[in-house]
Amino acid sequence: MEITSNNNSQNGSYHEFLTPDNAAMVLIDHQTGTMLGVQDIRLDQFRSNVLALAKTAKLHNLPTVITVSYAEGPNGPLMQEIADLFPDVKVIYRPGPINAWDDSNFVDAIAATGRKKLIMAGVTSDICLYFPAISALKAGYDVWCIYDASGCWDMISELSSILRLQQAGCLVCNWATVTAMLQKDWRNSTAPGTLDIFREHLPFYGMLANNLEKNKERSVVTQK
Repeated sequence: MEITSNNNSQNGSYHEFLTPDNAAMVLIDHQTGTMLGVQDIRLDQFRSNVLALAKTAKLHNLPTVITVSYAEGPNGPLMQEIADLFPDVKVIYRPGPINAWDDSNFVDAIAATGRKKLIMAGVTSDICLYFPAISALKAGYDVWCIYDASGCWDMISELSSILRLQQAGCLVCNWATVTAMLQKDWRNSTAPGTLDIFREHLPFYGMLANNLEKNKERSVVTQK
């Protein structure tokens, strides 16, 4: 059986790195009801990953689209931490459509960003993320799916969703890849903010930074 590549990989669009000027952030259905069903990752780690991705968008002033589904039902409200990070972003409430792309307000908000590269995360990976990611591909967007800021009912469902997204033409990666890509150079002015995100949400890197700071302090004392 012949396997064909998605046009995104053929035209080299994924060879272009994400930048603060070409990307938009899309956070889909990070709701305190649905998130309780995520079983492929510890809930505290999952929450930390979502916040790290959101803080990255905030740090780089990325146009950000936030949507929730059936919030008045069991899916529950948006994570309060996300609402607090983006007080000026109008959350798109979807009382009906399961696929966010079936909501014209969502599609209009994506178009209004003026960006063709979409960084997407959603709960769950197999529905809330997969449906709009495939729809966005079909509409001509480059879609980067963040697997560790998304989640699913079990590991098999998560892995199979990742495979389907990759086969369709999405680029699947973790939040740290996005954060490092947008930072690009430690000499850029956002470096302190990126270090703060890493310290809080990537513990080993926080330890490395702490070791470096302490070594510098010892060096200064020794020189005196």
